[in-house]
Amino acid sequence: MSSDELSKRRQHLRNLVVMALADGSLGEREVHLIADRCAELGLDEYDLQKAVEFGLGDDAALEIPPETEERESLMCDLIRMMAADGSLDEGEKRLFALAAAKMSMSAADVERLIDTALER
Repeated sequence: MSSDELSKRRQHLRNLVVMALADGSLGEREVHLIADRCAELGLDEYDLQKAVEFGLGDDAALEIPPETEERESLMCDLIRMMAADGSLDEGEKRLFALAAAKMSMSAADVERLIDTALER
Protein backbone atom coordinates (compact mmCIF):
# COMPACT_ATOMS: atom_id res chain seq x y z
CA MET A 1 0.00 0.00 0.00
CA SER A 2 1.29 3.47 -0.86
CA SER A 3 2.22 5.92 1.87
CA ASP A 4 -0.69 8.15 0.77
CA GLU A 5 -3.17 5.27 1.11
CA LEU A 6 -1.69 4.32 4.50
CA SER A 7 -2.05 7.91 5.68
CA LYS A 8 -5.72 8.00 4.57
CA ARG A 9 -6.48 4.75 6.38
CA ARG A 10 -4.80 5.96 9.57
CA GLN A 11 -6.81 9.20 9.37
CA HIS A 12 -10.01 7.18 8.98
CA LEU A 13 -9.18 5.13 12.08
CA ARG A 14 -8.36 8.27 14.09
CA ASN A 15 -11.74 9.70 13.10
CA LEU A 16 -13.50 6.58 14.37
CA VAL A 17 -11.72 6.87 17.71
CA VAL A 18 -12.67 10.56 17.98
CA MET A 19 -16.33 9.64 17.44
CA ALA A 20 -16.12 6.73 19.87
CA LEU A 21 -14.81 9.06 22.56
CA ALA A 22 -17.31 11.87 21.81
CA ASP A 23 -19.60 10.63 24.58
CA GLY A 24 -16.74 10.66 27.10
CA SER A 25 -16.22 6.91 27.31
CA LEU A 26 -15.11 3.97 25.21
CA GLY A 27 -17.45 1.02 25.56
CA GLU A 28 -16.72 -2.61 24.81
CA ARG A 29 -18.78 -2.64 21.59
CA GLU A 30 -17.02 0.51 20.39
CA VAL A 31 -13.63 -1.05 21.09
CA HIS A 32 -14.60 -4.13 19.09
CA LEU A 33 -15.86 -2.03 16.19
CA ILE A 34 -12.65 0.03 16.13
CA ALA A 35 -10.49 -3.09 16.29
CA ASP A 36 -12.48 -4.74 13.50
CA ARG A 37 -12.24 -1.66 11.27
CA CYS A 38 -8.52 -1.41 12.03
CA ALA A 39 -8.02 -4.94 10.69
CA GLU A 40 -10.32 -4.30 7.69
CA LEU A 41 -8.27 -1.22 6.84
CA GLY A 42 -5.11 -3.34 6.87
CA LEU A 43 -3.68 -1.50 9.87
CA ASP A 44 -1.90 -3.00 12.85
CA GLU A 45 -1.82 -2.71 16.63
CA TYR A 46 0.64 0.18 16.49
CA ASP A 47 -1.75 2.16 14.26
CA LEU A 48 -4.59 1.38 16.67
CA GLN A 49 -2.52 2.56 19.64
CA LYS A 50 -1.62 5.81 17.85
CA ALA A 51 -5.27 6.39 16.90
CA VAL A 52 -6.38 5.97 20.52
CA GLU A 53 -3.60 8.30 21.71
CA PHE A 54 -4.77 10.87 19.16
CA GLY A 55 -8.39 10.50 20.28
CA LEU A 56 -7.44 11.02 23.91
CA GLY A 57 -5.26 14.04 23.13
CA ASP A 58 -6.19 17.67 23.60
CA ASP A 59 -6.12 18.29 19.84
CA ALA A 60 -8.48 15.42 18.94
CA ALA A 61 -10.82 16.45 16.13
CA LEU A 62 -12.36 14.91 13.05
CA GLU A 63 -10.20 15.25 9.97
CA ILE A 64 -12.41 15.64 6.90
CA PRO A 65 -11.12 13.73 3.86
CA PRO A 66 -11.11 15.63 0.56
CA GLU A 67 -12.63 12.97 -1.72
CA THR A 68 -16.40 12.35 -1.82
CA GLU A 69 -16.05 8.56 -1.69
CA GLU A 70 -13.83 8.74 1.40
CA ARG A 71 -16.21 11.19 3.03
CA GLU A 72 -19.17 8.87 2.52
CA SER A 73 -17.21 5.90 3.84
CA LEU A 74 -16.24 7.91 6.91
CA MET A 75 -19.80 9.06 7.54
CA CYS A 76 -21.11 5.49 7.31
CA ASP A 77 -18.50 4.36 9.81
CA LEU A 78 -19.31 7.29 12.11
CA ILE A 79 -22.98 6.27 12.04
CA ARG A 80 -22.05 2.69 12.95
CA MET A 81 -19.84 3.99 15.76
CA MET A 82 -22.62 6.17 17.12
CA ALA A 83 -24.99 3.18 17.12
CA ALA A 84 -22.45 0.70 18.55
CA ASP A 85 -23.25 1.26 22.22
CA GLY A 86 -27.01 1.40 21.69
CA SER A 87 -27.47 5.04 22.67
CA LEU A 88 -27.00 8.30 20.82
CA ASP A 89 -25.20 10.81 22.99
CA GLU A 90 -25.58 14.56 22.43
CA GLY A 91 -21.82 14.90 21.89
CA GLU A 92 -21.92 12.24 19.18
CA LYS A 93 -24.88 13.87 17.47
CA ARG A 94 -23.20 17.28 17.51
CA LEU A 95 -19.95 15.87 16.14
CA PHE A 96 -21.80 14.04 13.37
CA ALA A 97 -23.85 17.14 12.48
CA LEU A 98 -20.68 19.25 12.37
CA ALA A 99 -18.98 16.72 10.08
CA ALA A 100 -22.01 16.63 7.76
CA ALA A 101 -22.10 20.43 7.65
CA LYS A 102 -18.36 20.70 6.92
CA MET A 103 -18.87 18.25 4.06
CA SER A 104 -21.86 20.27 2.77
CA MET A 105 -24.09 17.19 2.93
CA SER A 106 -27.79 17.64 2.46
CA ALA A 107 -30.39 16.05 4.73
CA ALA A 108 -31.17 13.63 1.89
CA ASP A 109 -27.48 12.64 1.66
CA VAL A 110 -27.35 12.02 5.41
CA GLU A 111 -30.55 9.92 5.30
CA ARG A 112 -29.14 7.84 2.43
CA LEU A 113 -25.89 7.26 4.33
CA ILE A 114 -27.78 6.28 7.48
CA ASP A 115 -29.78 3.73 5.48
CA THR A 116 -26.57 2.42 3.87
CA ALA A 117 -24.66 2.24 7.15
CA LEU A 118 -27.37 0.41 9.05
CA GLU A 119 -27.92 -2.16 6.29
CA ARG A 120 -24.38 -3.47 6.71
